[in-house]
Amino acid sequence: MAKRVLVVDDEKLIVKGIRFSLEQDGMEVECAYDGEEALNLAKEKEYDIILLDIMLPKLSGLEVCQQIRDFSGVPIVMLTAKGDDMDKIMGLEYGADDYITKPFNILEVKARIKAIMRRTAKKEEKKEKNSIIERGDLCLDCDGRRVYIAGKEINLTAKEFDVLELLVLNPNKVYGRESLLKIVWGADYPGDVRTVDVHIRRLREKIEANPSEPKYVHTKWGVGYYYKD
Repeated sequence: MAKRVLVVDDEKLIVKGIRFSLEQDGMEVECAYDGEEALNLAKEKEYDIILLDIMLPKLSGLEVCQQIRDFSGVPIVMLTAKGDDMDKIMGLEYGADDYITKPFNILEVKARIKAIMRRTAKKEEKKEKNSIIERGDLCLDCDGRRVYIAGKEINLTAKEFDVLELLVLNPNKVYGRESLLKIVWGADYPGDVRTVDVHIRRLREKIEANPSEPKYVHTKWGVGYYYKD
C-alpha cells in the first residue's frame, strides 16, 4: 500500500517540487498551504508522515504540530528556514519527530522520510498483538500505542511513547542519553542529546503527578534515565 504524505508549506514551488519527487517514489501526496488547512486535513484523513513548515499563514507550523499531537501520533518532520538550534529544539518540544533546515536537498528529505518509515515499520513488526503491560496504575497498550494512568488515557507523541515503552519494557535498566537517542531516534538522526532531555521532561509533565519527584521515569545522575519497577 502506498505511503500517504501531507506536505504543508506556503511556498507553492517548494510544495510542487516535493510532491513531484515523492510521487516518483510511489507515495500518495496531499498538500496544504496554510496552518488551518493542514490541521483540518490531519483531522479528516490518516497520513503516514507529515512535512510541516514552521512559518505558515493563519496558524504557525508549531501551533499545528501541537494541536495534531492532541489527537494523533503521526510522525511529523518540521521544515524550517531558520538554522538556530533553539528553533529546532522548539519544534521537537512541540511534538515533532525530526526537522530539516531550508534550503534542503530533496534527496535528504526522501532519506529522512524513508528512515522514519523504516523505524515505524520495524516497531510495528515487533509488536505482539494486543500486548498489554501493566505496572501498578500504569497501563501500556503496545499494540494500540496508548498509555493509561489510573484508567485515564494520556496523550503522548510518537517519540514520547517510544521512550516510555523502551524504559518500561526494560525496568531498572539505565539508558544514557546517547543510547536513547540512537535507539529511539536512530543512528542517522542529526540532533543531539538535548532532544532526549526535552522529551523526558515533557513525558514527566504528562505522566507524573509531581514531575520533580517522578514515580515512573527516574534519573541516575551522570548516567541516564530508567523506569523504576
